[in-house]
Amino acid sequence: MRSETPIADICLLLEGTWPYVRGGVSSWVNQLILGLPDFTFSVVFIGGQREAYGERQYRIPANVVHIEEHFLESAWRPVEALGRAGHEGAGETLRQMHRYLHDPGIPDEGLGEGLLDTLASGRLCLEDVLRSRSSWEAITEGYTRHCSDPSFVNYFWTLRTMHAPLVMLSQVAARLPRARALHSISTGYAGLLGAVLQRRWQCAYLLSEHGIYTKERKIDLAQASWISEGPDEALRTGLDTEFSYIRNLWIRFFERIGLLTYRAADPIISLYAGNRQRQIADGAHPSRTRVIPNGIAMAAWADALQRRPAGIAPVVGLVGRVVPIKDVKTFIRAMRGVVSAIPEAEGWVVGPEEEDRAYAAECRSLVASLGLEGKVKFLGFRQIHELLPNLGLMVLTSISEAQPLVILEAWAAGTPVVSSDVGSCRELIEGAADESPPLGCAGEVVAIADPQATARAIIGLLGNPERWRAAQAVGLERVNRYYTEALMLDRYRNLYRNATGRL
Repeated sequence: MRSETPIADICLLLEGTWPYVRGGVSSWVNQLILGLPDFTFSVVFIGGQREAYGERQYRIPANVVHIEEHFLESAWRPVEALGRAGHEGAGETLRQMHRYLHDPGIPDEGLGEGLLDTLASGRLCLEDVLRSRSSWEAITEGYTRHCSDPSFVNYFWTLRTMHAPLVMLSQVAARLPRARALHSISTGYAGLLGAVLQRRWQCAYLLSEHGIYTKERKIDLAQASWISEGPDEALRTGLDTEFSYIRNLWIRFFERIGLLTYRAADPIISLYAGNRQRQIADGAHPSRTRVIPNGIAMAAWADALQRRPAGIAPVVGLVGRVVPIKDVKTFIRAMRGVVSAIPEAEGWVVGPEEEDRAYAAECRSLVASLGLEGKVKFLGFRQIHELLPNLGLMVLTSISEAQPLVILEAWAAGTPVVSSDVGSCRELIEGAADESPPLGCAGEVVAIADPQATARAIIGLLGNPERWRAAQAVGLERVNRYYTEALMLDRYRNLYRNATGRL
């Protein structure tokens, strides 16, 4: 494997985030890089389709000494006629890869380690997966033995779509300049690349998960319209009902590569105790797991707090991307009830709409159908420091979150929060079980996808100044005590020093 002098202290492995997407995990990555200027970084960005990403949304700091981008779509090339035999041993290698990733009944039996060895060695090439007779034989064998979907075409293209990016990442690993340590901010493709590189470089590998990647992919797959399935196999409502065979293939694929990531990484970091338990349930060894909450720079928010106008503004803001996982439609429906009770109230949707334009159009149509024109406004991207002092409440209606930075930022600006009961939001708003002394509630937690309960919570806080001020005070105290940037950066600084041998 490669032994040249490392180009950077830390190689960051990022999927679909910084520097192309604003907010959320991207903001955290930017915060981490800027907050640790004594470390140098190389960055690998992994995206799906190149056209889905516009210009970079963040400036590249001076301590980022290398950055490269790879898009999964480049793994699929025009297919020529089959017939190439493939390199010696490719057939058995491909069969083992199929068995590990897709066979629902087979135990691991070292197949996962074998797949990592194959990807780290670079023995497979894209031609082996896309054009060789060995690949064709491995796919047809898998279909004959296991597939319950009547369509061979669906099965064939699904497996090619899954496998080609893995070989592409193997080629990325072979060319990537070495770093002293690895840090992936998710499992998935970025996490698997980390596992491959860890095997090549024999270095420390840190994993941070803000949300649980496999859980989020399962939510995405439950709603995906691009998966072909017969009418008898269509997905029923809810995540716990039976999936079609093709959807199950995708779920098993992400579960398996997630497990490889958990086996390679140490430490495995989550934002709160609930996600740590989920990681353990998904295969992470308990001794490798730890919790490091997000934190924000409180000094940067002092001005925002001072600029907050007197009184309680009847303005409710949802800050986030306009995508289904944020459940903007529940926010809009809740605002119908809020405006009926408080006619002067407004709802602001603050975030980009480019990621899912069809969903954004549906949200705008819903506003019109509920008669909320002029009451619910789509503001696009705004500087959050300028926005938050103008809100009476910040609302999250997401169906999945980890530990949203925007809640901490809202508190720092003096804004109470109403949130759906996802991720660490209940712990944030109501306080952790071991909080001593208990501070109280910094807002209210409601059920997922419940516009009526959301509306009641908003009305209850906006309409009760004493309760609103108490929630504001609790939020400020809690963020100052437990969720500062200094605490978070100190913890990562110590991990990086240990990983790079700089203790």
